[in-house]
Amino acid sequence: MSKHFFGDTAVLLGRSLRHITRSPDTIITTAIMPIAMMLMFVYVFGGAINIGSNSSYVNYMLPGILLITVASGIAYTAYRLFMDMQGGIFERFQSMPTARSSVLWAHVLTSLVANLVSLVVVMLVALLMGFRSGAGVLAWLSVAGILVLFTLALTWIAVIPGLSAKTMEGASAFSYPLIFLPFLSSAFVPTDTMPGPLRVFAENQPATSIVNAIRALFTQQPVGNDIWIALAWCVGILIVAYAFAMNTYRRKIS
Repeated sequence: MSKHFFGDTAVLLGRSLRHITRSPDTIITTAIMPIAMMLMFVYVFGGAINIGSNSSYVNYMLPGILLITVASGIAYTAYRLFMDMQGGIFERFQSMPTARSSVLWAHVLTSLVANLVSLVVVMLVALLMGFRSGAGVLAWLSVAGILVLFTLALTWIAVIPGLSAKTMEGASAFSYPLIFLPFLSSAFVPTDTMPGPLRVFAENQPATSIVNAIRALFTQQPVGNDIWIALAWCVGILIVAYAFAMNTYRRKIS
């Protein structure tokens, strides 16, 4: 990393953020689907779901909704990258004295900012719906740290189809399985209510450990090994996705 890299990334980040501010509907659209899901699950299905505790259902399912918010938001990262690739922006930057990786990092950091805004919007709606937490500052910072890592991990996954997709639809369609993943976890119902094979999958996939860690932090319960498993998943996915994304980028610009 060099001073040249950081300066170029800052300039390109400003460019990407200006695009976001000129089209705020992307952030609004990202937040609408999770909010609609939250309203449906709490007010339509919530009364019929036994979560085995005295807490409200909105408290129980909010961590899963936060993961869905991020998963739906990163589709725009792939879309913006695809449009830049098709528009020849990358080739234009290649002819300039610009640090090569700064282009990707600008998109990744833009995704992080946009997703954090969407997460705040979802949290505010959850508060209006009755979400309450007695968690302290350290617990909230831990939740924020997990969500930042999760966002970065999924964003670097989004970079790969953004660079390699042949169509605009293909660039963003990869996010659908990621959005669906929290439904096969402990996000909305306890895993012990699931049939055998599905329960095994649910208890051993990343969304469950991340949801359980965030839920424990919100409710001031012991996090146990969940937080370390969640961090391991986030960091592991981030490292692998970053390596594949950079390899794809090098092949595209070579």
